[in-house]
Parts: sequence; C-alpha cells; structure tokens
Amino acid sequence: MKDNGSNARVTEEVMAKDKKKPVQQDEKMPAEAHETVEQNSAENRAENSEDNGGVTLSKDEFERAKAEIERMNAEIETLKKSADEAIGDVQRIQAEFKNFRQRNASVRAESYDEGLRDTIKNILPVLDNFERALATSDGSPFSKGMEQIQKQLLDCLKKSGLEEIEAEGVFDPNMHDAVMRDEDDSDAESGTITAVLQKGYRVKGKIIRHTMVKVKS
Repeated sequence: MKDNGSNARVTEEVMAKDKKKPVQQDEKMPAEAHETVEQNSAENRAENSEDNGGVTLSKDEFERAKAEIERMNAEIETLKKSADEAIGDVQRIQAEFKNFRQRNASVRAESYDEGLRDTIKNILPVLDNFERALATSDGSPFSKGMEQIQKQLLDCLKKSGLEEIEAEGVFDPNMHDAVMRDEDDSDAESGTITAVLQKGYRVKGKIIRHTMVKVKS
C-alpha cells in the first residue's frame, strides 16, 4: 500500500512539471508555412505604410523620382525664361508702336500745317491787291463793299492761324526784309524802320513772308 501511494505522488509531480514547461515550436517550419508568414508580414507592412500616409520606395525608385523632379524643375525654369522673354518682346513692341503713333501724329500735324501755310501764302497777293485798291477808296458803296470782302477774307485767314508781323522800331533780319535805305536827314536812329513797303505774315509761329521795309541808314 505504501508503494502505490508513492507512485501516485511521483506521477502527479511529473504531470505538474509538464504543465509548467512551455510548448516549443518546431524549429524546422515547412516551406509553405514560411511563405505564408512572410506574405502576411509584407501585407502588414503595406497596411501600416498606407495607414501612416507614406509610400516606401526602393533606392532605385527614389533616384528615378529625384531625377524626374529635377528634370521637371529645369523645364519649368526654361518655360519661365521663355515667358519673361515673350513679355519683354511684347512690351518692347508696344513701346515702339506708341512711339510710331506719336511720330506719325506729329508728322501728320506738321504736314497739315505746311499745307495750310502754302495755301495761305498763295492767297497773300489777293490781300495785297485789296489793300492797293482800298488805298484810293473814294467812300463809294463799291469801295465799302470791297472793304467788307477784305475784312471777311482776313478774318477767315486769321482763324486759320494767320498773323501780321510787327514792323515798328528796330530792323530785325529774322522778320524783316530791308529793300530800301532811308537817306533823309531825320532824327531816326540808324537801323530804324521808317516805312513798310509790303506786309509780312506768319502762320502758326512760322514766317511765310518777311515784311519788306525801308530802313534808316
């Protein structure tokens, strides 16, 4: 009876030790199980990467991406340079066109003024004939009619820019044309205008005919 009791206690102790001992996995895992584990691990890494919002690139992929970014940046800089050059060309053309319009307007206005001066210059002999005719006016209705026509013509020419050149005082070669010398023993100083032989005129600041005068010698 004592032997049976001892054996029972030994058996219980062995079983208790077996329960405490950890179960060891087989170190030699089958190939299929190994591939499954690797696949699951890769999927887990991919899921973790997606969850973190990033993309894992290999070294070659990173280098290719970097080269592509550099190429695109270089292309952007080239396009910017081309755009700046195009803008500069447009601004230059606009400035040249503006200058052309200003020059053209100035030339057109000057051409118009020159044509006006030539036209008025051709009418001056008519004014001279009116003055000669009215110098001997007898006050008749015909003479008064001539005076009205002369006045109307002169007013029309003045509206177009005609101005009579002053012919008093000292002779000015820029405005006067001395055609006679006054040898009289008068008190006038030398170079003084003593008589006007033909009136002179200017149109819009330019002389179209100098005043013909007699000057004290």
